Amino acid sequence: MQFDTELIHAAYDHNDHNRALMPPIYQNSMFAMHEIGEKIPFKYSRLANPTRKILEDTIATLEKGTHGFAFASGVAGIDAIFRTFLQPNDTLVAVSDIYGGSYDLLTQVYASWGVNVIFADLTQPEKLDEIFAQHQVKMLWLETPSNPLLRLVDIQTLAKKAKAHGALVGVDNTFATPYLQNPLTMGCDIVFHSATKYLGGHSDVLIGVAAVNDEKLANSLNNMLIMTGAISAPMDCWLVLRGIKTLAVRMERHCQNARELAIRLQQHPAIENVFYPALPEHEHHELAKRQMRDFGGVVSVYLKNDTLEAANTVIKNMKLIHMASSLGGVESLVNHSYTQSHSGMSPEIKEGLGIRKGLLRFSVGIENIENIYQDIANALAYLD
Repeated sequence: MQFDTELIHAAYDHNDHNRALMPPIYQNSMFAMHEIGEKIPFKYSRLANPTRKILEDTIATLEKGTHGFAFASGVAGIDAIFRTFLQPNDTLVAVSDIYGGSYDLLTQVYASWGVNVIFADLTQPEKLDEIFAQHQVKMLWLETPSNPLLRLVDIQTLAKKAKAHGALVGVDNTFATPYLQNPLTMGCDIVFHSATKYLGGHSDVLIGVAAVNDEKLANSLNNMLIMTGAISAPMDCWLVLRGIKTLAVRMERHCQNARELAIRLQQHPAIENVFYPALPEHEHHELAKRQMRDFGGVVSVYLKNDTLEAANTVIKNMKLIHMASSLGGVESLVNHSYTQSHSGMSPEIKEGLGIRKGLLRFSVGIENIENIYQDIANALAYLD
């Protein structure tokens, strides 16, 4: 099946569920057993649940993996992955321009636990060679495109280098979704999504998902998920399953709108710089063309007036677009990364990464592009 057909039909057989055309919500904590030791697939929903299993199998199919997992939230999923494969004194290398929640988790939890965390600019793959020459690395954690400046790393090249040194490779694929890229096919071991974003697509659920294509890794991760109880609820799984069915049509519109918005904002006198991989001026435009099937639904900008006051002026004066902490829904949103998604970083680190006070990250929705652009342009006019 082609991808947009798989979104609707993958991993679900209505004949297994009383011919219900859509996956049912099994809002059960437990399932009846007829005798001691009976071998049934579902006993207790912390161990497995039919609705969750459908979502997990769907994610595995879409990411070209063999096993899927669904977690209570995005951060719960990242934590479960790290806890499964890292021990005190292990070394993890992560891209420096990482999601703020992952940064906080690594610096405030895992570093304190004794994990050696190295943040590195891996846009130049040879920098990873330098790290491997000095450290025994257990895991490489990538995020591409990155949040919020949409920088890319070469997944295939970095994965090859890491595998040559025996390191596991995980990728946060949230911004791209399986619609745009499949890291497991590029040599990675683990692919992760905050399904709260594009996979759910309607800003009504908190959930994380992951996929692997190795039986041993799958068993280890599943055991951690069960033992720590970081499972997603049946209703949440159902909401994401519903959202996934329209992922292709939504992502097509997200990408279309984002490209047009980026081009228009480049011409606006209040904007200093626009970050979007489809633009030929983007530092990783050629890599994006080679590695991704389209360029995503997030556009970030630097205001020429690089102040909190200017950013707040724009945010307050938009009527259609609202300030929010997340992204990936059908509605357009704006995030002030300096005080929201990356608030846990020190001012010095934010400055080094280019996360300015006058940076705005737009999650471009599927509304009419004229309405989206006009709302932003009207708000920018207040900076004059």
